[in-house]
Amino acid sequence: MGALPKQRISRAHQGNRRRHHFIAAPNLVPCSNCRSMKQPHHVCPTCGQYRGRQVIDIEERQRPSSSR
Repeated sequence: MGALPKQRISRAHQGNRRRHHFIAAPNLVPCSNCRSMKQPHHVCPTCGQYRGRQVIDIEERQRPSSSR
């Protein structure tokens, strides 16, 4: 025999069980070089520096020229 529930679980009990299943907002700190917000202990996605060293090269994004 398989394991089957004796009674149906109501939406309230199901919600109580899952009330801690939410996505937490990421913790952000300002970059020491460019002051943009980044995750702690991660390379800055804006300038590419980590702990004062240039780790990755970031190409500057070129904005499309708006000629009207």
